[in-house]
Amino acid sequence: MFMTPENDTTIYVFFTLIFLFFCLLLVAPPTEFVSAGITIQNILSNFLGSEQMNFVYYHIRRTTATLLVHSLLPLAYYITLGLFSPELELFYPWLIGRKGQIFLAFSLILPTVTGLLCLFWYRDKWNNHPISRQLSYLVSDSSSSWRSVASSIDVEFRRFDKFTTGPYGRRLIVTDSWIMKTSTYFVNVAHQQDIHLTLAGSEEHEISYENTIPSQYLHISVGVVNPNISSFNVRLNATEFGDLKEKLQSPVRNARNIVIKQSLSDQFLDAFRQQVDRNPPFTPPPSMEVEACIGCMQMQANVKLQKLCDNPAEGRCVQCFCRPMWCLECMGKWFASRQNQNEPETWMSSLSPCPTCRSKFCVLDVCKIVS
Repeated sequence: MFMTPENDTTIYVFFTLIFLFFCLLLVAPPTEFVSAGITIQNILSNFLGSEQMNFVYYHIRRTTATLLVHSLLPLAYYITLGLFSPELELFYPWLIGRKGQIFLAFSLILPTVTGLLCLFWYRDKWNNHPISRQLSYLVSDSSSSWRSVASSIDVEFRRFDKFTTGPYGRRLIVTDSWIMKTSTYFVNVAHQQDIHLTLAGSEEHEISYENTIPSQYLHISVGVVNPNISSFNVRLNATEFGDLKEKLQSPVRNARNIVIKQSLSDQFLDAFRQQVDRNPPFTPPPSMEVEACIGCMQMQANVKLQKLCDNPAEGRCVQCFCRPMWCLECMGKWFASRQNQNEPETWMSSLSPCPTCRSKFCVLDVCKIVS
């Protein structure tokens, strides 16, 4: 590119590769860089504000700052190379070759155009930003603006029960009403009532950068009914698929019949349900009142602990006299959480304390309530 002595070409190529490597670390920082705080978000944290308190404005500023910083990389390369190799005389444009002058012009024009674009986005308090314009298409009331949608998203993002997954810079966030995917320069936003989800494919890795054990990743297509909102795809670890479904309002269609590898907890819950279905049912007396599950507060309590695995006065299990207060799924999760996580093969044959009175019970003692 530049007029360089032939015997120094190797040094310049090596310098260029090193610079490109650091650029890659800046554009797509690995976990180590994120932990060390070497990211644009961390360096510009005072300008960006708090994501937890103002999710939308945070990402509007983040995408703008990221685009501007990335546009400065070619100019940074030119300046750094000029300091590294003074003999190239890069700070004297009239002495370098035509290719060098073209690169210099490009490295100056790119941040200039990007800066003007960022100023255009900033005008009218970010009304022109792509994220703001996207939110304007999600306004349900003609008298409202995109800021009302942003406020709704901010409120739901502050809640602790949102679903969040994905590596740094490419997260999937699902709240009660919204599904969002963050990326380097944009944030896809869609209302849960306006989407249809399809399991588009899967990929399996014996070992990955994010996991040291074999893992399966699912590709889910998020189709948006609103014609003004672009559809998008998300990538999800199969072990998190169950948690995602709990937060979604619409089912995920599996037209290709893709086999999803469940996590150990999900596999145990399936086996736990099957065993409870085989256990004798429990018919509550008319005087017993069955209320909502105190674990999830969403389903009605539908299981009762009764010692059925042995005689009442024998064995390790103890008769539980608590009234029904838990649903089957919450009881299964509680049972799994009390086991040795390093020995999942022993879970079904192990014991657990009652979550209320701490009486020991096994899976044979869990009975479904029938009216």
